[in-house]
Order: sequence, then structure tokens, then C-alpha cells
Amino acid sequence: MADLTPDDALRRVIEAAQRLGVELDEADALAWMSALAAEQPGGDVVHDERTGVFGHRVSMLDFSDADLQHFRSIGRLVEFADIPGVVETALALSGSAAQSKIQAYPGDADYFERVNIHATTREVACDLLADLIRQKALATMGGDDHMLREVKFGNYPADVVRGGEVRRHGTPIAWQPNEMRDGEIHTTLPDGQPLTIRWADVAHDPGWCKLDWVVADRVRGTLVNASNMLDVTWEAPDGTITPLDGFLDPYFQEIYLDATSVPIFAKLAQHVSGDALDDYVDGLEHEIAKYLGKDVNYGKAAKRMYNVFRLTGRYPEAAFIRELFDEPASLLYQVWALLRTMEECCLPGSQIPIRAVLDQADALTMSVVEQLDGDQEVTAVRHLMRLRRALEDQVPGQPLTTDVEVARAEMMNLVNNYFHDKLVAMPEIRGYMVEHGYRG
Repeated sequence: MADLTPDDALRRVIEAAQRLGVELDEADALAWMSALAAEQPGGDVVHDERTGVFGHRVSMLDFSDADLQHFRSIGRLVEFADIPGVVETALALSGSAAQSKIQAYPGDADYFERVNIHATTREVACDLLADLIRQKALATMGGDDHMLREVKFGNYPADVVRGGEVRRHGTPIAWQPNEMRDGEIHTTLPDGQPLTIRWADVAHDPGWCKLDWVVADRVRGTLVNASNMLDVTWEAPDGTITPLDGFLDPYFQEIYLDATSVPIFAKLAQHVSGDALDDYVDGLEHEIAKYLGKDVNYGKAAKRMYNVFRLTGRYPEAAFIRELFDEPASLLYQVWALLRTMEECCLPGSQIPIRAVLDQADALTMSVVEQLDGDQEVTAVRHLMRLRRALEDQVPGQPLTTDVEVARAEMMNLVNNYFHDKLVAMPEIRGYMVEHGYRG
């Protein structure tokens, strides 16, 4: 906490919360900041013997097991299976689902999975990975409660034009479900010559590997965007560990779901770079600058600032954002999930019915009515109802109508204003935002 005592740090948080009408449990906030500052005997990884989950001690402070069975259920859809002697995995929650103690209204169901492949050569490991991902995608293409949306695998072998847009050499390839079935993507070179990119052709340069689905959330009665980002390593016969994308991800934001994954996690964790924390924070700050400037989204910026603050000793700022996301009004963050589902419904070939999007809008509206009051409730309900009315005439698989676009922009502006006003009201957070591109 820099030069502040815990009491001084808490006083700053209390003052900011009082100015904004944010409810604050002072004892809980002080206990949380003290736990962050305390040294952890035995290292930074903490195990919960009752539930079997484990993770970095900072992440474990924010995890609630209330919806653990629900997330384990979705995890069975998105996870990759072990193959004895060949593939070993460790599945974890990431993002807002891993911070469920403070985010009562999480957005997406994001997962992170370490996949370690035993093979004689890197090329063999890459071929195995390509086969694993394609089999997974084909097996989970669609069902009663899920639909594959996209798979990121491989990098473009050249500058190409796809869907009217230029895709640069070396950038990640996003495969649509029909392309996964065919195993190829049809593009053109900048000079107009056709170029077919085949799945097998990019296998040895897998790059960023990620799968996305839309899943029926049986707990909340809505659709949820579920994803699994893979961190894939090759283990050679001599025991050498090599990340297939050139970088072994740190473990500062994951909650691992199965205690049987401890051995593979421990083996890989010892290869994480000593500069991993600095690199992780640098990456987050790059995203913060993006969401404060080019792609303004103060809710997403707030989540990333929270992770930076709690890992770099800025505990009063972290404590304030922690309380902010525990506020009833933070359920407005779910608007981003609604808008994303809405946009996916309007993609060519989408199988998501408008009815499902309308149901999600209705569920969010009911939550707003139940949790908010006064001007916040009236304003949010008015914008949600306008968005819903506009959606009634939307055709699945067709571009958004003008009315939907206008209603969406108004809803995004409402959510952005909520998070913006709360963040800039604490001088220390506003100063940090200015340092990272905020212009006010």
C-alpha cells in the first residue's frame, strides 16, 4: 500500500464511496486489503480442499464457489480431454467468472486451459493440436443448449482479402463453423488472385488458439458467451517445455477447477518467466489504453484496472473498484453480453433466434427492476425497452436495422457513463486514467 497504513488506505476508499453513494463494508474492505498485503506462507498458489479449486492467492480472494457446479457444467462442454501419455490439461475459469465474489452480475463464461502435448518433435505436437481442436469444434458445432461461434487457430500466411477486409500476414485466423466443417477458407490475395487457406496448412503456426460458443445458461435462463483460450505447450522426450505460440501465460487471473490438475499446473508454472508479472501488467495497461481511447468502454477498462491495482500494490484503488462491481448497478455490465449475443444473432448463417435475444433482454430488464431504483431504474428500463422494441423487427442473419443500431448506441452510452462517472470521482483512479490515455 505504498506509504499508507491500512487505516489510511481504508479512509481514502470510504471517502470515495461516500461521495458516490457506493455501499461499503468497511470491515470486509480492510480485511481484503490486509490479506492482499500479507505474505503467503508456502508460495502464491492457494488450494481450497473443500471444493478442489486452486489458483493465485490474489485471485482466490475474489472467487465464490456459489456457481461452481454451473461453471463446471459448462466446463465439460468447452474442455479438452486428457489422453494418457500424450495430452495433459488443466482447465480454469478466467475473467469475471473467476471474480464471482465481487461480480454478482458476471458477463461471459470465460475459460483458460493449459494443454501440454508430449511428442517427439514440435511438428508432431502441432499436428496433434490441430487434430484436437478440429475434433472438438466438430463435436460441439451445435446442440440443444450450445452453438459453436468461432475458432481462432493459425496465422494468415500472407496478406489476404477476406469478406471485403484486408487480413495481414501473421495475424490470427478466425474460422467460422462452415469453414471448420470444410477445413478451408477461401480468400484472395491483394492482386485479386484466389487463395485457399487449408486447416492443415497453418497447423505448424498455431498462434492464438481460442474457441467460442453461445451456450444456454440454465441457471440464469439466458444465453451466455462461453470461450476457452488455450495455452499450448510441447514437452519433448528430454522433458523440455516449449510454448507453441512462443509465450507461456502466467497464472494471475485463473481459478483451476480440478485438484487433479495440480501436477500439470505445477510442472508448467515453474517455466513461467520471472518477468511474467511485469509482462502481464504491461499487457493489461495496453488494453486499458485501448478502452480509454480508441475503443471506449469504461466497464472493460475498470475490470483491467482492478487487476492491475490489486497486483501492483495500489490497494485503495483496487478496493474501490471491487466495491463498485459489487454494487447493484454493476449489473448494467451485462448489457455488453446482451449486445454481443444480439450482434452474433445478426451474423450471416447465425442459428440464434431473435426470440432468445428478446428473452435475454427481458431477463436483464427484470433484474434492473428488481435491483435498481429511482432515476437509474427508470433510465435503464427505458433504454432496454426501446432496444427490445427495435429488436422485434430484426431478422436473424441480417444486418442490424437503423432502429436497433440507434438503440444499441444509447444503451452503450448509458453503461459507459455509469462506469465513467464512478471511476473519475476517485482522484487517484482519474490520475491513472489520464496517464493511460484518458482525455476527459
